[in-house]
Amino acid sequence: MSLKDSLDMIRMVRPQTGTAALDHEIMAERASSLGEAERRVKKSIAELKAEPEDRKAVLATARRYVWEYFVQRELSGFRRHTDVIRDLDIPSEVLAGLGVMPAKRQT
Repeated sequence: MSLKDSLDMIRMVRPQTGTAALDHEIMAERASSLGEAERRVKKSIAELKAEPEDRKAVLATARRYVWEYFVQRELSGFRRHTDVIRDLDIPSEVLAGLGVMPAKRQT
């Protein structure tokens, strides 16, 4: 049975939820994609903190992954990044390359 057939059957039983299965799949894919983007950010930040030989290249990679992660978060409806900047401990040198000013930490 194809996805179209499945959706047609759902519409016959519950017309108001005909796209519920598709909506669920889209949300699951967004969550998976966002999780993968976060894993890339964590890995690149860890590599940067490990004092790599080619720091410039690792920093550029970290900036790209953080930018991609922020874009995905915004497309998913998350407009504020302050919490993830703190939670992922994204260095200010990475954020500076994005044009983002990190929130001041309270001591």
